[in-house]
Amino acid sequence: MIDHPTSTAGFGVYLHWPFCAAKCPYCDFNSHVRHSKPDEAAYTAAFRREIAHRAALSPGREVTSIFLGGGTPSLMQPATVAALLDAVAEAWPTARDIEVTLEANPTSVDAERFAGYRSAGVNRVSLGVQALNDRDLKALGRLHSTEEALAAVAVAARHFERMSFDLIYARSPQQSVPEWRGELGGALERAVEHLSLYQLTIEPGTAFHALHAAGKLPVPDEDLARALYETTQELCDRHGFAAYEISNHARAGAECRHNLVYWRYGEYAGIGPGAHGRLVVDGVRRAQSTEKHPETWLATVAAQGHALVEDDPLSPESAGDEFLLMGLRLSEGIDPATYAALAGHGFSEKRVASLIDDGLITLRPDGRIAATPDGALVLDAVVADLAA
Repeated sequence: MIDHPTSTAGFGVYLHWPFCAAKCPYCDFNSHVRHSKPDEAAYTAAFRREIAHRAALSPGREVTSIFLGGGTPSLMQPATVAALLDAVAEAWPTARDIEVTLEANPTSVDAERFAGYRSAGVNRVSLGVQALNDRDLKALGRLHSTEEALAAVAVAARHFERMSFDLIYARSPQQSVPEWRGELGGALERAVEHLSLYQLTIEPGTAFHALHAAGKLPVPDEDLARALYETTQELCDRHGFAAYEISNHARAGAECRHNLVYWRYGEYAGIGPGAHGRLVVDGVRRAQSTEKHPETWLATVAAQGHALVEDDPLSPESAGDEFLLMGLRLSEGIDPATYAALAGHGFSEKRVASLIDDGLITLRPDGRIAATPDGALVLDAVVADLAA
């Protein structure tokens, strides 16, 4: 184990498969549509080389989780997934109870591969359902129907003991609280252990951003968005799906371990086109990212063994800010002593007291600082105030 303030937070490996069948209009992830199938053998070879490069920078770390994200990893053949997981296991020791998550589209084609992914070593699947009515699925640019999504959820539950699916709410001013209550209630009846529930955000560079800027895509006002958020918390709590993170709800013990590595500010190796990582090298936490364009990434890895375009040491101030921004998303909050070790200074007692008085943070009995429900709604401002 390395000597670092967050060394007990786990070590994850993120593998980014950048290809999609279609680009969703709200998506700002590094995803690309190709008219012909990518050469999976060539990409597998490149992934193996980049995995070996990251392992040389972080030797001996025990991998506690692997996450295959994208893009749409369920477009890969199960044999390709198996080869990538084998490469990770060859490069680092892996935990006996390692969590291996694969993101998948809830279509019948993807669901047909679930048995193969389970045999390849995947033990948790995350389905991008996004909505449970066909009107909104069409508006969100999704290629599946509600019926197909529910069928895929049922198939996933048969093949994987651990399963999650995503829903987007606050999708339009027409989405009412009673409508969302019914939709979320139906999702909770089908959820095995985990749900990711996000408010729609209009991200720069997306098709939705252009439409919104042109006045062609109205969004819910602040009051409706808050009412939908509060309904989400109420229903999930009632069904035993606690909000362990602002947008993630799970039964006790079913939290996504890989995402906890991020939020607890552990190390993670980001591999593949457009992947981001945070590794501690020679005692210094480094921010890493790779070439985004898939074919350029492929050629660069072939030429030099990796495709890092960013590999910069983080200043204590930047590390402290990241730790706050990630950790305060969690209901468990953050340890002030860990923040001080990262940032090189502690919090201002006056600022902490002021934020407590304003009802934005709370000091837990164990000494940890956590955002309140009101604080979670203005988290960026809370982080800026604490870090000032």
